[in-house]
Amino acid sequence: MQEMEKIYKEYFELVHKYLFCLTRDNDISEELTQETFYRAVKKIHTFKNNCKLSVWLCQIAKNLYYDELKRNKKYIDIEENKLLSIKSKESIEETIILNDDKINLYKKIQYLDITTKEVIYLRITGELSFKEIADILNKTENWARVTFYRGKQKLKEADYYEKL
Repeated sequence: MQEMEKIYKEYFELVHKYLFCLTRDNDISEELTQETFYRAVKKIHTFKNNCKLSVWLCQIAKNLYYDELKRNKKYIDIEENKLLSIKSKESIEETIILNDDKINLYKKIQYLDITTKEVIYLRITGELSFKEIADILNKTENWARVTFYRGKQKLKEADYYEKL
């Protein structure tokens, strides 16, 4: 039991951040994080050590998130959720500009397909490597890189068309 407590302490923040990237809601992400560790305790005997423990936990978290979407039949709209507040020593004007930029970026990301959106969120806000993203989504590392690159290209195209 002490080993699971150690795992919980070590990976709680990572799983919570990952779920927050998906849900954009702190309450839901905390609830799903708790459920993730509950399921992990129940299924620890199925962990085959063929991937990192963090990847296995994020896969459980992702499946719980998808179950939550199905159960509630609602899709997350970033415009209706609060964005992370910036806690820095920047001036108020810089903070407002940064927030506007973030909001615009997240609005544009909403027009991407769900897979590309997930890769971009994991990479940018989850700060995961392409290898970790690939493991979580059961794809190759190259696939994660290409999907991220194509998503960035689509976002740049959206900027171009807005300026016309």
